Formats: sequence, structure tokens, C-alpha cells
Amino acid sequence: MSVETVPRHGSQRPRAAHLGPERRRPQVLDAAKAIALEGGIPAVTVGAVADRLGVTRPVVYACFPDRIALIKALLAREEQKLLTGVLAAYPTPGRYRAQDAFVGGMQALLRTVAEQPDTWRTLFCCNPGPDVAEMIARGRRRVADQFAELIAPDLNRWGTDDAVRKLPVLVELFVSTGEAAVRSLLAPDNTYTPDELGELVGRAAYRAIRHA
Repeated sequence: MSVETVPRHGSQRPRAAHLGPERRRPQVLDAAKAIALEGGIPAVTVGAVADRLGVTRPVVYACFPDRIALIKALLAREEQKLLTGVLAAYPTPGRYRAQDAFVGGMQALLRTVAEQPDTWRTLFCCNPGPDVAEMIARGRRRVADQFAELIAPDLNRWGTDDAVRKLPVLVELFVSTGEAAVRSLLAPDNTYTPDELGELVGRAAYRAIRHA
């Protein structure tokens, strides 16, 4: 089969097989993710994605009308992967022993990180740029809301002084601790398994909140 070529900046480039936008979109998003891992979200442009895929810009524009739509679609896809794993990691309120929930939940969270490290690196470790700020904030709010629902009854049961006032601070402490654990697990020099790190961080978070 002959390969049709089109000129680009004075050179000849093989024309990509016509897949149609629906079939092409996952490839475009995968290319955008690879670029984000290398250079951060600001490096994701229509031209960079086209070059990565070896196609012309109109092929990418057929999938997404502009760079902003492309980045939003990438972040939405990666965000859903993260939230699915994070929100599934924590037990139903009232159906757990408190320390077990802290340790088990943190271990489950870090297992999702180990299973999809590139997704987490896209949002936590590469240069995020301003496009990512609201997405991260939205995800943090959902995790924080779920943890607040989980822990509020325990604060009352433990007789925590001024529990209502302390709850937002303790929730922020826990969420920040989880984010720190994620970054530690993804660090090049990390020597912990997800379960080892989850137990260490989960126990530390439990002690801090239990005795607040």
C-alpha cells in the first residue's frame, strides 16, 4: 500500500491512517500525557501532540477544538482514575476500627499509586502549570469531604475537645499527609513498598488525630 505524504515545514511526513476522531482521541490523550510527564502541562500543545503522534495538526484539531479542550480532557481522564482509586480506598463510616481504617486506607491509596504511577506523576510530580490547579483543588475537596464524614463520629466518640472546630484542620492534616506519602512513594530514591509506607504514615496520622 502506498503512503500518501503531505508537506510540513519543507519536509515530507507520512500521512497517518485515518482512524476518525473517536478512535484517535485516546491516542491524542496518551501523547499529551507523555508530553506532560516530560515537560509539565505547559508543554502540552497541539503542535507537540501532533509531532509526538507523527500526524498533522488538523488531525489533532479534529479530536479537540483547541489546546484548552485537549488539556481539560486529559485532566478529566486522569482525575477520574485517581478519584476512583482514592475514594474506593476508604471504608464506610461506622464499619471499621479507627486505626485499621487509617492504615488500611493509606495502604490502599498507595497501592493505587503503585498501579498507575504515571497518572499520579502527571498531576503531582511534573510541572503542573495553572491549568491543573482547580482540578487538584476539586479532587482534594472530594477526598476531604469523604474523610470528614468518616472521622467526625470518632472525634465525638473519643471525646475530642472542640471537635467541630478542629475537624477541618484535622481533615487538612490527613489529606496533606496522604499527598506527602504519594510523593514519597514516587520519589526515585524511595525504598518503601506501598504497604510499608502506608502503615508508617497511616499510624502516624492516626496518632496525631486520635490525640488532637
